[in-house]
Amino acid sequence: MSSAPTCAQVLMRLLREYQVEKVFGIPGVHTIELYRGLPGSGLQHITPRHEQGAAFMADGYARASGKPGVCFLITGPGLTNAATAMAQAYSDSVPMLVISAVNRCEDLGMGRGRLHELPRQSDVSRGFCIWQHSLTQAEQLPEVIARAFQLLTSSRPGPVHIEIPIDLFAAPMPGRLDDYRASPSAQPPAANGAAIAAAADWLQHAGRPAILLGGGAQDCGASATEIAEKLAAPVFLSLAAKGIVDERHPLCGGANLSFDCARARVENADVVLAVGTELAETDRNLVRDNYAFKGRLIRVDIDPAQLVCNANPDLAICADAGETLNQLNAALQAKDERARQAAAQELAQIVRDCRKEWWIGSEARFPWVEALRAALPEDGILVTDSTQLAYNTNHALPLYSARSHITCTTGYGTLGFALPAAIGAKLSGQRDVLALIGDGGLMFTLGELAVAVEQQLPLPILVWNNAGYGEIRDFMDDAEVPQEGVNLRTPDFVALARAFGAEGCRIERPEQLASAVAEALNRMTPTLIEITAP
Repeated sequence: MSSAPTCAQVLMRLLREYQVEKVFGIPGVHTIELYRGLPGSGLQHITPRHEQGAAFMADGYARASGKPGVCFLITGPGLTNAATAMAQAYSDSVPMLVISAVNRCEDLGMGRGRLHELPRQSDVSRGFCIWQHSLTQAEQLPEVIARAFQLLTSSRPGPVHIEIPIDLFAAPMPGRLDDYRASPSAQPPAANGAAIAAAADWLQHAGRPAILLGGGAQDCGASATEIAEKLAAPVFLSLAAKGIVDERHPLCGGANLSFDCARARVENADVVLAVGTELAETDRNLVRDNYAFKGRLIRVDIDPAQLVCNANPDLAICADAGETLNQLNAALQAKDERARQAAAQELAQIVRDCRKEWWIGSEARFPWVEALRAALPEDGILVTDSTQLAYNTNHALPLYSARSHITCTTGYGTLGFALPAAIGAKLSGQRDVLALIGDGGLMFTLGELAVAVEQQLPLPILVWNNAGYGEIRDFMDDAEVPQEGVNLRTPDFVALARAFGAEGCRIERPEQLASAVAEALNRMTPTLIEITAP
């Protein structure tokens, strides 16, 4: 007679049942029994060098794949180390499942000074998770995991944190391991028929419609493009939405909402369709004033709270973005070709006017953005950190497909994101990935280069080296504040890369970039490409 499966074994079984393939984590003394369930589970474990790296990798994996990224963390410091990355994922609505240990059931809340003890550990993550749960009985696990995946896949996503007392990992579970199955996913909510009819009527009769797409429309590019063509409407993208609509399309205005001419076109539209967007200040170049919509505003979002965030709509549709756009598409009739051509000509002039604002004060970076676009494979994924060149690529580097722009420059805006997130993105599939990070940001998570070496990832890592925190240095100069804390002694990054077992090189001219990236993509190891910033 076979022994009963443990809680840890059932957890691994359920993760595979929910189509999880990889988990990111660092084992510790509190998770030994958790890891006993890992061999033979079919899950691949990736070991970062810091728990923050684990969560950033899970974030990049989720953004590139559209599937939840999963982390295993130890009690106390494991969770607090990952907190910054979890908060970034919360800000950007990235699906992430975090499984952490917590002290034994008998010790919870007792303050006995146990190893890794953190008073009220669950309170730490509650502020940046869409759901937090503390398991109190092993038998609860299947229901708790089912709830987690329903939230991660059927509502506005974000991190889910489940903490499991260390004495429950080895607890016996009823039945056989094969008895544990995934629960069916909920169907995404469709829009009310009357709301679709009203939205379609407003849009059909609009003389100057406009479409705004945010990260919540990530997989809706085909429907959004067809609606734009039917309505002869320009499409503008938030930074989280870059690539959802091919930026080469004549009706795509790209991620140019930071610039006055694009913003004016949106504000003066008679009907605006805004889908899956917060209408946040990071898409307006940190301009605090909200959009002044002069026409009707239709907002579509799966999160009812977002329907009134930053702007009150004239019509609010709480539903799945993809379902809603499909319904709208079916209800709309195409305008004539002359209307599309006129809209495309107007938008082309708007984009030309935006270009005049792209490079004010950063003209020397323009050749680097052009070189980066030439070096990045057409379907490649660009992962960027908060660094000066990335702020230019946000607007000036066109992308052609969904899930091709992974950035931390919106919302929470933490440093050190790009390297581990690029590792997670590369581990998610077969697409080429390129990381862009500054010298200051790289030092936050440099240790994760070891993971890319271990995994033999053909990953180009562009390091924009301006010997410090260049953006903040410029802000200090503009504000006439003396430069303090922004000029850094940078190491020999090429030598460091080689010490890790990676390749490394330096380039000084944009025309060197394409060949350096091409060579990097053909190696079975990461390549750090240091760029001396002009």
